[in-house]
Amino acid sequence: MRRLIYFFIVLSSLVNLISSCGGGSSGNNMENNHDNVNNNSNDNRNNDDNSNQDRNFNQNLVKFSSPLFSGSGNCAECHSNIKDNSGEDVSIDSDWRSTMMANSAKDPLFIAKVHSEIIRNQSYREIIEKKCATCHMPMAKVEAENEGQTIKIFEDGFLNKNNKYHIEAMDSVSCSVCHQIQDTNLGKKESFSGKFVIDTITQKPDRAIFGQFQNVFTTPMRNRVGFTPTYSSHIESSKLCATCHTLFTPTIDKSGNIVGEIPEQTPYLEWEHSDYGDGKNKDDISCQQCHMRLAKGKAPLARIPPFLDAKEPFYKHYFVGGNVFMLNILKNNIAELELTAEKEHFDRTINRTIDMLENKTANVEIGSIRMNGSVLEIPITVKNLTGHKLPTGYPSRRVWIHLTVKDYNGNIIFESGKVGKDGKIIGNDADEKNLYEPHYNIINSADKVQIYESIMIDTENKVTYTLLRGKEYIKDNRILPKGFDKSTASKDIAVKGNANTDADFVGGQDKILYKVNVNGYTRPFTIEVELRYQSVSYRYFKDLLKDKQKSEFVSRFERMYLNQENIGHIISKEIKTY
Repeated sequence: MRRLIYFFIVLSSLVNLISSCGGGSSGNNMENNHDNVNNNSNDNRNNDDNSNQDRNFNQNLVKFSSPLFSGSGNCAECHSNIKDNSGEDVSIDSDWRSTMMANSAKDPLFIAKVHSEIIRNQSYREIIEKKCATCHMPMAKVEAENEGQTIKIFEDGFLNKNNKYHIEAMDSVSCSVCHQIQDTNLGKKESFSGKFVIDTITQKPDRAIFGQFQNVFTTPMRNRVGFTPTYSSHIESSKLCATCHTLFTPTIDKSGNIVGEIPEQTPYLEWEHSDYGDGKNKDDISCQQCHMRLAKGKAPLARIPPFLDAKEPFYKHYFVGGNVFMLNILKNNIAELELTAEKEHFDRTINRTIDMLENKTANVEIGSIRMNGSVLEIPITVKNLTGHKLPTGYPSRRVWIHLTVKDYNGNIIFESGKVGKDGKIIGNDADEKNLYEPHYNIINSADKVQIYESIMIDTENKVTYTLLRGKEYIKDNRILPKGFDKSTASKDIAVKGNANTDADFVGGQDKILYKVNVNGYTRPFTIEVELRYQSVSYRYFKDLLKDKQKSEFVSRFERMYLNQENIGHIISKEIKTY
């Protein structure tokens, strides 16, 4: 009798499931349904009470169905209104929607920079657009390539609403991209620079969508979106992230010839060379563990069907990084950029990003202060808490030390690293001249600033911010992760400039000594040190503006930049008196 009752309960749930999932959606419908794609899809979903009460589900999310992919809005119907054991909302779609990954195709800096690179390197337009679309508009790129169509971003390309692949492009780095990446050459150079592999042969509903759990209920996804949930451990591996977050860019010389390549961003290789990912420790920490974080205990993978068991580990899909500046720009320009996330979603993502920056990124410490005659000697130690260089990734980013010394009356005796609202660091040679600020182990004047960054030079050995003109790095003193041995690092992640010979610049930390002449000033002295992070450096921004007369996208970003304070976020801070 109990078995019979259980059977009817399950049958009833399945009936509700099929109804809520749009009926028996057939995997045989393999047409690319672009004509039916829009941001306000009127599908035949049964709007049950749970759906109506779901505060996270946004009816304006991107919905489409194509031979290879499915819009994030389709996934959101089941993967929203999810709570973990503690009762915290861990809805996949609402966490993801306001991240940089979810808006990679709409990011105004990305669009402006790509357009600028094309203006400066016209003959390599096809290469630029294909490479950039690969990781910022991956579904559109894969689908267009598979159908033998042109991969193009501007004019009649993916940004154009009349383009066949526009909707796929605007859904950015979406669910059915990452979860369809095959375990092929992952962690090897063959998969870097966006060379991930997507199955382009298997038809729906037999297309595999990868997850970290075995023995899952497959019927809902097969019926609704045409994918079959399939177990594979690679979905939890840093090697998956490495496909796009290890990027090599062609180097073009003065004559317009490709003469090599430069490692534009290499967090995976940096992580691999650290204690976090060297494979020697059983407790190696993956990208997902830091940038997604785990739910508190178990959580169901979806809210439909209601009888799904909660599972762990459940990774929150908020993909937190350190880019508070660009997240604020997105938040303040939702309508113009046509974003699907709302302000409250961006607020949550921004708060998580601030928490990451302030608690899990780095520490700055003031050591034992001493007087040497009339000179106040202040030792500073910066410790990297991340599993890669700090800052990592794209070379517009920088971290620097802002140190002030005040006398008994509160008068500033010394200040190094002061920043203006426009993002300019006072005393930085890169911001005030077309040079760069060297790495220091001793700072004894206010016009010297310790800035952790990577600076490119071109084939003429001149500083450049044009990615395709970069030949190599003249400076790379980004703070190393713990365990990073600079003497054995490969050329792609090598330390460059003065930091390479600085004995105090080692894996996990950097030590620097400030010497301040306090002759004539009264004690006690107050020493305040801040470690600040800037995702878009002032000099990078000013270089981009060279193309604003030729690019509406650069002009648009200039307006958005100037409307957003860019003083850098304080990662760590300490105050001492002497």
